[in-house]
Amino acid sequence: MARLSGRTAIVTGAARGIGAAEAVRLAKDGANVAVFDLSEEACRETVEAVEATGVQALAVACDVSDAEQVRAAFAKVAEEFGTVDILINNAGVIRDNLSFKLSEADWDTVLNVHLKGSFLCAQAAQKYMVEQEYGKIVNTSSIVALGNKGQANYSSAKAGLQALTRTLALELGRFNINVNAVAPGWIETEMTKEAAERVGMTMEDMKERFASNIPLRRFGRVEDIANVVAFLVSDEASYISGETIYIAGGPSSSVI
Repeated sequence: MARLSGRTAIVTGAARGIGAAEAVRLAKDGANVAVFDLSEEACRETVEAVEATGVQALAVACDVSDAEQVRAAFAKVAEEFGTVDILINNAGVIRDNLSFKLSEADWDTVLNVHLKGSFLCAQAAQKYMVEQEYGKIVNTSSIVALGNKGQANYSSAKAGLQALTRTLALELGRFNINVNAVAPGWIETEMTKEAAERVGMTMEDMKERFASNIPLRRFGRVEDIANVVAFLVSDEASYISGETIYIAGGPSSSVI
């Protein structure tokens, strides 16, 4: 299927995990893909996977929490591909701790990457999308936007992203720009594995502990998120905007 043929997509935090899966899925749908992460070298594997589908890829080093780097990165993509049609805000980090132990630096780091970074990238994307009166933005929230012990910073950032999504949808709708969010539940990624290891668990231990609360009785796969994102940026979803779609293997209230 080439429903995104001729489109240019930017995926942030695309060196691995959900972002890498999204980049490859959009490429399979025909989009050229700019792969954003902290270094170009980190993007190499994803770029190769994108190019293997037959489209063009571009590795871009960008700290999304830095406004100057974001502006320069988007200008580079526009120069290379001629436009920016799709933005997937996926870049993120975790700095988990109970709130009374949480440092100011760990609060700032998580909010800056997830929330500020998504805002800066959306702001940069608007320049191109408004002019062409076409655009698709998908922000990556999380089921823990509903709150989760030990993740005051992460939960706050992810809840903020849902509010940002609704606000941008209101502002940009008249320019034919759709803005939505996805909120993954428990997904098997390197970041999830690292979170398990920090509390002395293996990935298998974590899956066994939490999967019993998931109605579908399994952790999600990165492709489960990528498939929904691919739908949201397609013309088939052209009348959906300002929404957050939970992808958690069951009702969001049953999983956390």
